[in-house]
Amino acid sequence: MPEQLWFTALLNRLFAAPMTALLQALHLPPKYPTAPITNSFAMEVLVFSFLLIMFLLVRARLSVESPGALQHAFEGVEGFIQGQSNEIIGHHSEGYTPFLAALLFFILFCNLIGVIPGFESPTAVPVVPLGCAICAFVYYQVQGFKHAGIGYLKHFAGPMPALAPLMVPIELISHLARVLSLTIRLFANMFAGDMVTLVFFSLVPIGVPIIFLGLHIGVSLLQTYIFVLLTTVYLQGAVSEEH
Repeated sequence: MPEQLWFTALLNRLFAAPMTALLQALHLPPKYPTAPITNSFAMEVLVFSFLLIMFLLVRARLSVESPGALQHAFEGVEGFIQGQSNEIIGHHSEGYTPFLAALLFFILFCNLIGVIPGFESPTAVPVVPLGCAICAFVYYQVQGFKHAGIGYLKHFAGPMPALAPLMVPIELISHLARVLSLTIRLFANMFAGDMVTLVFFSLVPIGVPIIFLGLHIGVSLLQTYIFVLLTTVYLQGAVSEEH
């Protein structure tokens, strides 16, 4: 059985039986029936719960006259995403801000939770970045169809009908490659950051690792920004007026 974080062990102690029964009902029997919940899933649950509490606190304390620090922070992030979306997508980008903001907060906190002793970054496990990439892929494809209807398929045929037999497979491969690109970029950087920090903590437990913690935080912020930026660019391609 793989080593469990304390939070993972707690979830397995409470929910191992129903989770194992659910997986077996879906014909996905877990490798370890007494511990079906993995560290990465436990960290995702923790991040989701934390963000849900934060959102509820902000919603309960919304104020126009005297906004608090938490509200200012969330409004700053919302304003940043909205400004970037407006520059890339255009004037009709407001409807995409909630998804992009939720994606940013989730990936950012998944990246940063590994800095806290006793936890690890779930984005350092391939399945989590893959899930985020699939969500982004499905979202911008759905928005493309919502914006242009069935005419969105013209995007895959290229500008000239005569080139459609060649362009369709190229475009399909290109779009599927975006999922792979988003996944590998986020996973590889977070995995490398976690490993470097862990190695230096084991070799020099005092002083020097602080530098690498700072680098880890910087990489977490940068990779979150790149993931959201690329998702915004893909959205622009799906909902641009030419389609």
